[in-house]
Amino acid sequence: MGISFGELLKRLRSERGLSQSQLGEKLHVDRSTIAKWESGSRVPDAVMFSRLSDQLGISMAELLRSVDMNGEPLNVIMVDDERIILAGGLPILKEALPGSLVSGFTMPSQAVDHAMEFRVDIAFLDIEMGRVSGLDVCRELIEINPRINVIYLTAYREYSFDAWDTGACGFLLKPLTAEKVKESLKHLRYPVYGLGGDARSEANDL
Repeated sequence: MGISFGELLKRLRSERGLSQSQLGEKLHVDRSTIAKWESGSRVPDAVMFSRLSDQLGISMAELLRSVDMNGEPLNVIMVDDERIILAGGLPILKEALPGSLVSGFTMPSQAVDHAMEFRVDIAFLDIEMGRVSGLDVCRELIEINPRINVIYLTAYREYSFDAWDTGACGFLLKPLTAEKVKESLKHLRYPVYGLGGDARSEANDL
């Protein structure tokens, strides 16, 4: 198994005699940001990957490759403001994505907070969530983790054209089924690892 991004970053930083604070100063970020990258709970955005490449003398390709080699369970979230739909959808994701950590949120803000603390590999987002648009949530998640795979969930086919403009890689019409989810995994923009085994499920605000 290859070295994870966090391990690679820590090794390269140590080889250059830099503390987390010193590397943070060079990148104009807080020490806590470096700590989160090294722990694997967060990954840099595209701009930061470029800066790290320059500061640490490593190609962006190698940095990006290490992000996919963390060896951790796949982290999946579902966001839908209708609790009954969320409650029904989580077991379907659990069935389609065995071995994954599946979390559900009825409040988009909690999903964003979760993504800021833990690296999310795949996000299934409802498009219409009261006054909050899933399209905007998608943009926030991509800003946090540029390599997240976002798949929209909606009952309205006409949203599909707007959805592609946000950087999402999939679009599923409700009702959600395990077969639809499995089919969507064939079109992920960024490859992910860790599929297989027994999925775990967590839900918030159900």
